[in-house]
Amino acid sequence: MSPCIGQKNRCPPYENDEEPCLACSNTGANKPPKPRHTAGFLFDNTAMTSAEAAHDLDKKGEALKIQRFEMLTDIAKELSGEVIFPTYFDAVLRLRKVLHDPEQSIANIAHAVSVEPLISAKLLHLANSVVFNPEGRELVDLKSAIFRLGLNAVRTAALSIVMTQLMRAKGMAEFSEITHSLWEHSVQTAAAASVIARQMPHQNADEAMLAGLIHDLGAFYMLYRATQYEELRHRPDSIKYLIVQWHESIGVSLLNALGLPEEIVEATVDHDHMRATPTKIRNLADIIYVANMLSGGHFEWLMQDQPELPFELASIEEKYGHLRPEIEALAAEMRSSFT
Repeated sequence: MSPCIGQKNRCPPYENDEEPCLACSNTGANKPPKPRHTAGFLFDNTAMTSAEAAHDLDKKGEALKIQRFEMLTDIAKELSGEVIFPTYFDAVLRLRKVLHDPEQSIANIAHAVSVEPLISAKLLHLANSVVFNPEGRELVDLKSAIFRLGLNAVRTAALSIVMTQLMRAKGMAEFSEITHSLWEHSVQTAAAASVIARQMPHQNADEAMLAGLIHDLGAFYMLYRATQYEELRHRPDSIKYLIVQWHESIGVSLLNALGLPEEIVEATVDHDHMRATPTKIRNLADIIYVANMLSGGHFEWLMQDQPELPFELASIEEKYGHLRPEIEALAAEMRSSFT
């Protein structure tokens, strides 16, 4: 039986009330409530024909359950070792070009790295390792991590990850639209988190930016893992279904496996679960939640026949919408390293 890879002691969400968790065999009686909303920016909820609907039901049946169990078992094994997977192909290609240029300064490299979620996470982990941090002073932001590592270590580590990502990206070419949308959302959330944090006392804007950038790293990883299975690779609807059901819980396990600081990992928990707008930003988790919602984490609602914007989203817009010009300016600046 594969180990549970849900958030802390919780299992990932269920498809229905009767189905046990395939990761740890818990029953529906112990499951967490289904989320009211998920990462809808991945989806186009157009109407299906009756034939497509019948096929879709088949994909959520026993065959998909068996496939999912196999994938979870593989993921559990992989998270115990070195984890490298593709994110957004074009961004990785751009980063490779920058890293191969010997004339690039560490500031330029840092700017380019700052829009690639996996490499950012791995560089922070490396900077906090015993080799680079013998005194045990943990860093929580990418800028400090890069300056601790130095130009040569950053270039070597990042280039190694980039080359591995490119080698593993072959099977994801047909999902480029999804990865692009996910990357855009990640950059937008990073910018929003940084801007929000700067408005609050005692909040680290650089840490918030990194947490915003990597908050949906689990979705990138789920997409990559799903495309490793022939049966799923040609069923994009099944892949999207699995991502929306599992990306948060597996994302938390992934960030823990990557060795990120606990505060950052905790801030990504339940970021897509709609809740009351914080009356006051108390911590990094509040920042990421608000930033995610401001950046289109609620897009699924807009694709459905909702008569009006949900109260929770309207409340966030009313309270933080005035920050949009500043958020857009920072997001544009982050994307500039990509052009």
